[in-house]
Amino acid sequence: MDRVPVNSSNVRSIGHDEKTNTLAIEFKDGSVYHYHDVPKDIHEGLISAKSVGGFVHSQIKGNYKHSKQ
Repeated sequence: MDRVPVNSSNVRSIGHDEKTNTLAIEFKDGSVYHYHDVPKDIHEGLISAKSVGGFVHSQIKGNYKHSKQ
């Protein structure tokens, strides 16, 4: 899945596959996590968040199953 760069101190890029509702987050340390069953509106909220890292911590981590790629 394609990811787009974001302006964040912690996150390098994000992408979303609408067919599988998988959200991909690449962190600045090079690690990539796939979060599963993430709806499109959460992805859109992440893209438009004032703080991408803050949104990841408050809305995504702990709320969706994930796997490290």
